[in-house]
Amino acid sequence: MSASNALRSSKVVSWKPTGTLQKTLAGCVERQGKGLHSGKVSTVRLCPERASRGRYFDFRSNSIPASVEFAQVSHLCTTLSKDAFRIRTVEHLLSALEAAGVDNCRIEIEDFDAQEHDAEIPIFDGSAREWVAAVEEVGLKVAIDPDGKNVEKMAPHVNEPVYACRNDSFVAAFPSPVVRITYGINFPQAPVIGCQWFSTPPLDNLVYSTQIALSRTFCIYEQIEQMCNSGLIKGGSLENAIVCSASNGWLNPPLHFSDEPCRHKILDLIGDLSLIAQFGNQGLPVAHIVAYKAWWPYIAY
Repeated sequence: MSASNALRSSKVVSWKPTGTLQKTLAGCVERQGKGLHSGKVSTVRLCPERASRGRYFDFRSNSIPASVEFAQVSHLCTTLSKDAFRIRTVEHLLSALEAAGVDNCRIEIEDFDAQEHDAEIPIFDGSAREWVAAVEEVGLKVAIDPDGKNVEKMAPHVNEPVYACRNDSFVAAFPSPVVRITYGINFPQAPVIGCQWFSTPPLDNLVYSTQIALSRTFCIYEQIEQMCNSGLIKGGSLENAIVCSASNGWLNPPLHFSDEPCRHKILDLIGDLSLIAQFGNQGLPVAHIVAYKAWWPYIAY
């Protein structure tokens, strides 16, 4: 069983009130930037949405809910797809929205490639900092439904351990009164990265914005040619990723944290787990989530 399906199981998870009301943005906010893989510039507008609508992408009268049902396996990013349309690299934006408590949001995308039926969320500096700043720019407000009523926000609480694994990689969730994430990575081909672990304190918006959101995506220099030959990272540069050479270490220091690569994997994981959310409720499970060398198919499939 996949992690996402297990975490939606009524046996494994209980949906409980959070004691707070569902929220949305207090106004629209817009950002423009280049996609990491497509290299194309797009404009993303985050807009308020009614309670229980959740988060979804909107473009040219088409919409794709930010839900695991529409997740598609893709290389080096999280992709949502519906009716032949797809949106790539959604994980940083969704991570920031989940952590900030933007439960309901219409995400409008301009400059959508109609010929390719494809769009990509801007990468900015490779972290979630720009999206955190965008949310802070307009702030939050309580969301109301079409009848003008508030809706209490629910959260999934893990009742028993659940995991998915393959070889030495895994993601697991254990019962906990608060959200914690422990993540491990191992890059023996790049000794300056090596094996790293990072464990968050109880995760809230402050912890996220100061300890997770600033962490940038990273890559191994010796793998860049292969990725380019595969049609990826057309928009990649030293301005939107930290690059590590197996023999020469970091090519564009300084790092924001000594364990920045590991923290960035937590950023991605929060974005992926946000896809469990339904109807404006919390997606991130109330659990101690432990992952090692985990990748998207463990969460989605």
